[in-house]
Amino acid sequence: MRRAAVTVGIVALLAMSGCGEPRSGSLGPAPTVAPPATSTPPATTPEPSPTGPATGPPSPTAVTTPPAPSGTAAPPAGTVTIELWYVRDGRIAPTRRTRPATVATSRLALTELAARPTAAETATGLATLVPNGTDVTRIADGTAMLAVLPTTGGSAAVRLREAQVVWTLTQFPTVRRVRFGAGAPVDRADYADLLPPIVVTAPIIGARVTGPVTVTGTADVFEATVSVRVLDSGGREIATTFTTATCGTGCRGDYRVSVGYRVDREQAGTVEVYEVSPEDGSRTKVVAVPVRLTPRR
Repeated sequence: MRRAAVTVGIVALLAMSGCGEPRSGSLGPAPTVAPPATSTPPATTPEPSPTGPATGPPSPTAVTTPPAPSGTAAPPAGTVTIELWYVRDGRIAPTRRTRPATVATSRLALTELAARPTAAETATGLATLVPNGTDVTRIADGTAMLAVLPTTGGSAAVRLREAQVVWTLTQFPTVRRVRFGAGAPVDRADYADLLPPIVVTAPIIGARVTGPVTVTGTADVFEATVSVRVLDSGGREIATTFTTATCGTGCRGDYRVSVGYRVDREQAGTVEVYEVSPEDGSRTKVVAVPVRLTPRR
């Protein structure tokens, strides 16, 4: 009996040792290529160096599309979705484009970045300082090489221009840093001060959304509390919620929250993300994203 009791105790200890606290983390957005209609895994294709040989082996850039955020439509097959960082009020802010798939994603991104924002994006204050003809000359060992960008507009404009390029190119797995001319390589951390307190990565401007809609981004706000509300075409609040970013009050964290709403017809609407002022309870640091609200079927 004593031997049996010892055996049972050992088995119980082994079972307990297999348990542990779950861990979680956050992965930033990445450019995506939509998968084919069949279940066959798509082949990854390396992005060739735009000009001249690159040192080291090429890295694949094509990745499959993850499920679309709740309340938004998935991109069509045979396309690539790229994130573009434009300028608003002296800071950089993201939007996205879905274009036909290509292996030259960095070239496509810079071409789109130099193009004017859409009318809807312009109406929210987005603009670009990156000139036409901006292109990567080579990608080697995770560093994208470019010519020196124009210095028009002074030092503040130069930093914003560089930040647009760096934050746009480093979304790709082949690019971790950017070198402008003979300067030292730079990365996202070198321009983190140009982010607004609240960044919204989804939904994008002009998206057709259905409740509940998932709102994502990063924020550096009081006690990490991020508030969200949905407004209908008449500016009336039809839903509101809040969440907590993974860091806040002096540090930037990720946030993700779903907010449900109901409308009886398709109409223009707005998703607002903001901080509630600890001083007077007012909405501050507001980011307004115009969308199309659609009824749930």
